Amino acid sequence: MDLRHYVRDIPDYPKKGITFYDITPILMDPEAFQYAVDQLAEKYKESGATKIVAADARGFIFGAPLALKMGISFVPIRKPGKLPYKNRCVTYDLEYGSDTLCMHVDAIGQDDKVLLIDDLLATGGTAEGMVKLVKEAGGIIVGAGFIIQLGFLDGDKVMKAAGVDHDFLLEIN
Repeated sequence: MDLRHYVRDIPDYPKKGITFYDITPILMDPEAFQYAVDQLAEKYKESGATKIVAADARGFIFGAPLALKMGISFVPIRKPGKLPYKNRCVTYDLEYGSDTLCMHVDAIGQDDKVLLIDDLLATGGTAEGMVKLVKEAGGIIVGAGFIIQLGFLDGDKVMKAAGVDHDFLLEIN
């Protein structure tokens, strides 16, 4: 299945000069959505992951069903003020600004094997933020999976610099 047919390009969003790659058409087609989750599960079935970490909000869409399919725990990473328990937080740069991500302090333990999941790898800022949170907690990152990688940005270099192997289902150049 060619997932590119299910990604809508929205120019000048969230601000002028940025093209937003909208994955909601994948979600509106049960076969495409199932295909995406199944492909990620196949890629990471031998990873040894014990937990999936995904960022608010689009990472949740793929991370939670993938965790269920793989029979492992799901850990949400959210924006400040959204998690009710004690948090650890990290601020990171985005293509068009900066943001902060938080995770419960007890979500990842020493030597937990963690798979990072998100919908899109662009500049790598969000992924780098997730990497920092997991490593600070003592987790071991066994991989990172994305639905889309924007090949014309440097997200893959950021992942390599962080020492994280990553893969994707669709590359847009």
